Amino acid sequence: MIQDRTPQTGDALQEKQPRGVAKARSREFSWNFWPAAPLYPYGQRRTLQREIVKDRIWTFDQTQGILYVIVPVRMTVVRLASGGLLVYAPVAPTPECVRGVRSLEALHGPVRYIILPTVSAIEHKAFVGPFARQFPQAQVYVSPNQWSFPVNLPLSWLGFPPNRTQVLPANSADAPFADEFDYATVGPIDLNAGPYVETAFFHRLTQTLLMIDSVLTVPTDPPPVLALDPYPLLFHAREDAFDTVEDTAENRRKGWQRIALFTFYFSPSALEVTGLGQTLADALKSPNRSKKAYFGLYPFRWKADWQQSFETLRCEGRLLVAPILQTLIYSRAAKQVLDWADQIASWDFQQIIPCHFTAPVAATPEQLRAAFTFLERPGAGSKTHPLPEADFALLRKIDRQLNGSGVLPPSGGGSG
Repeated sequence: MIQDRTPQTGDALQEKQPRGVAKARSREFSWNFWPAAPLYPYGQRRTLQREIVKDRIWTFDQTQGILYVIVPVRMTVVRLASGGLLVYAPVAPTPECVRGVRSLEALHGPVRYIILPTVSAIEHKAFVGPFARQFPQAQVYVSPNQWSFPVNLPLSWLGFPPNRTQVLPANSADAPFADEFDYATVGPIDLNAGPYVETAFFHRLTQTLLMIDSVLTVPTDPPPVLALDPYPLLFHAREDAFDTVEDTAENRRKGWQRIALFTFYFSPSALEVTGLGQTLADALKSPNRSKKAYFGLYPFRWKADWQQSFETLRCEGRLLVAPILQTLIYSRAAKQVLDWADQIASWDFQQIIPCHFTAPVAATPEQLRAAFTFLERPGAGSKTHPLPEADFALLRKIDRQLNGSGVLPPSGGGSG
């Protein structure tokens, strides 16, 4: 069962309000530490709270992105059978977000554990210290091999509470929440600058798998949290710098599907980028040259078959390992990743809550394991979710450049 606690559309945000009311609402969404992770929507972050399993699991969705290529970023809260709450992958602790967690504490007990299931993803890591300060009774557990860039600093220098922060035990049976959770960590995968690590959690009672980035599904319609600020969807629904689109469900869907292609491929084969001269000339004639519209700059042209590219990516909603992970990270430790996928697939889960895109995702262990078969057969995509090689062109180029410059080690390829 899913219960939304926040409006599903942006309509309420468009209504004129008294100045005092608007200011109060703005404070509710404020995130003053946004320069630590300078991603849209910067200092104003709405939160969508949803109940996933009645009286057991809740998600808190916010949005983030660059150049209006925005996706959900998600925190999951689980009620412990022994009382209290476990928080997986915190989001920005805005007043609105904290108030939602407090409402759960009032019913189910305090936040007891805060989990950072990654080591390098700034969109997750930047929020843990501030979130932990809001809940001073909670113990903070982090994935092993933590690091920071460009200077490798101690976690306490990054805002983590030194007396309450510890590394997850190597054996999940040794964790204080072992009676309810199993977990498994992939990595460290050497990336030269620092390792890649992800820790997946399995909540046995609800048969729910919690993951960061590794597997997800692509929905046809924009995830509900994106409706709280539909402007990015409408921005990418345009055909050119002169286009003005109405706020309709169809245009929101169109913008979302293009955002998904950007997110996964950076430069999908269905996209044409106009030259700088043409882009500037078009901007000067654009009907909207506001700061919000990037002064009329819109260097994109979509080919007629772009929707087919999206449908291929979505693949009827099957589980997908993001192309950037396939190309730049997992190919460098294929056997290690496959062993991790095998361990996760040994758990009897029925749904997955990833930290991005849509959730929950109904899925079986067999479906998850099938998503990783691209590591057994070099090429684009798994047996169940093949992806066109043309869409990987930019990622392959980035891979070669990073490898040649020594930023990334050579790709191992295959399963060896």
